[in-house]
Amino acid sequence: MEQYILIAVAVAVLFIFILIVSFFRRYKRCPSDRILVVYGKVGKGVNTESRSAKCIHGGAAFIWPVIQDYAFLDLTPLSIEINLTSALSKQNIRVDVPSRFTVGISTEPGTMTNAAERLLGLSQTDVSNLAKDIIFGQLRLVVATMDIEEINSNRDKFLAAVSSNVEAELKKIGLKLINVNVTDINDESGYINALGKEAAAKAINDAKKSVAEKNRDGSIGEANAHQVQRIKVASADASAVEGENTAKITVANSNADRRTKEAEAERLAVAAEKVTQAKALEEAYGAERVAETVRAERDRASQTANIVVPAQIDKEKIEINAEAIAEQTRRHAKGDADAIFMKMEAEAKGIYEILSKQADGFDKIVEAAGEDAKSAVMLMITDKLPELVKTQVEAIKNLKIDKITVWDNMSSGADGKSPTSANFLSGMLGSIPPFEELFKMAGLELPDYLIGKKEKELSDQISDIDPTEDMVEDADVEDSEE
Repeated sequence: MEQYILIAVAVAVLFIFILIVSFFRRYKRCPSDRILVVYGKVGKGVNTESRSAKCIHGGAAFIWPVIQDYAFLDLTPLSIEINLTSALSKQNIRVDVPSRFTVGISTEPGTMTNAAERLLGLSQTDVSNLAKDIIFGQLRLVVATMDIEEINSNRDKFLAAVSSNVEAELKKIGLKLINVNVTDINDESGYINALGKEAAAKAINDAKKSVAEKNRDGSIGEANAHQVQRIKVASADASAVEGENTAKITVANSNADRRTKEAEAERLAVAAEKVTQAKALEEAYGAERVAETVRAERDRASQTANIVVPAQIDKEKIEINAEAIAEQTRRHAKGDADAIFMKMEAEAKGIYEILSKQADGFDKIVEAAGEDAKSAVMLMITDKLPELVKTQVEAIKNLKIDKITVWDNMSSGADGKSPTSANFLSGMLGSIPPFEELFKMAGLELPDYLIGKKEKELSDQISDIDPTEDMVEDADVEDSEE
C-alpha cells in the first residue's frame, strides 16, 4: 500500500514538475530584432472583432497551450535592387531608373498586424520578391507622372514621390521603406545625356563669362566684345543642343509608331528642326540686343564719369570757396561792426562823462551864485569874456589893406558935426561885429553897464582922431605911390 502511495506521490510530483517545465517553456521572450506573433485565441480588438494575431516587439508573452501558438517575424532589412527599364515618362520618353530600395518589417502596431497576416511564414526571398513587385509598379507610376527634367534635376522631389507612393503600398503588407537610392537615370533617346551636356555647356559659358568680366576691367572695349561673342556662341550652342534634343525626342516618339507614321514623323522632325533654328536665330538677336544695351549703359557711365563727375566736383569746389569767402566777409563785417560799436560806446561813455562833469560844474556855479541862474550865467560869460574878445579881434586881425585914399575937404559930415574922415573910420569900426550882436546870436544878452561902456569908449576913440593927421598920412601915401 505504501508503495502505491509513493508511486502516486511520485507521479504527482512528476506531473507537477512537467507542468512547471511546460509552463516556463510556454513563456516566450521576444528578441529585439524580431517580432513575436501570437496567433489563435488572442482576444478581441478595439472594434470588438476577433483579432487574427497579437504582435509583440521587445517584450514577452505566455503562450497558452492548445488555444494559442507563436511564430517570429525577422526585422532584418532587405536590400532590393530594382532595375527599372523602359519606364514611360510624362513626355512619353522611355527611361531607365536603376535603383536600390531598403525595406523591412515595420514595428508600428497596425503595420505589424498586416505583416503578421501577410508575411508570416514567408522566407526572406519571398518577402523580397513581393516587395520588388510592389516597388516596380509604384516606381513606374511615379515616373509616368513626372517630366525627365524633374526626375533628373530635382532628385529630392522624385525621391519624395517614390517614398510616398511606395511606402503607402508597402504598409499594406506590413513593410516599411527604410531607404531609396537612385544610382542613375538614362533614357533610350539620349535626352538626359543632352541635358547634362547643356548643363556642362552652361557652366562652361558661365565660367567664360566670369573670366570675360574680370578681363573687362583691364580692357573694357576688347573684353566687352569678347564677352558678347562668347555669350552669343554659348547661346547658339545651347540652342543647337536644345534643338538636337527636341529632334531626338521627336524621333524617339515617332519610332513608337514607326510602322504606321514614319512619313509623318519625318515631317515633324524637319518642322521641329526649322523651328529650332528660327528660335536659335531669335535668341541670338535677343542676345545681341542685350549686348548693345549693356554697351550703351557702359558708354553712358563712362561719359558721366569723365564729364559730369569732374564738373560736379568743380561746382562743389566753387560753392565751397564762395561759402568760405562769404563766411570771411561776414566775420570781417562782424568784426568791423563790433569795433565800431565799441568805439561808439567808448565815445558815448566819454561824452557822458564830460557832460556829467559839466553838469556837476554848472551845479557848483549855480550854487556859488546863490542859486541864481542868471547870476551863474553872468559868471560864465565873465569867465569866457577874454576868449570872446580874442575871437572878435581874430576876425579882423589878418585883414590886409594895400591902399586907402580918403578925399576930405574937412567939411562936416552928415550929422553936421564931425568930418567925413571921422565918419568913415567910425563906420569901419562899426563893421566889426559888436559884442551885443555876438551875444544875441548865442541867445544871450549883455548887461546894461557893459553896453554903455562900450558905446562911450567907441565915441571917445572917434573923437580922438585928428583929421589933419589923416590928411598928412593920406598925402604920404599918395607920394609913395607916385
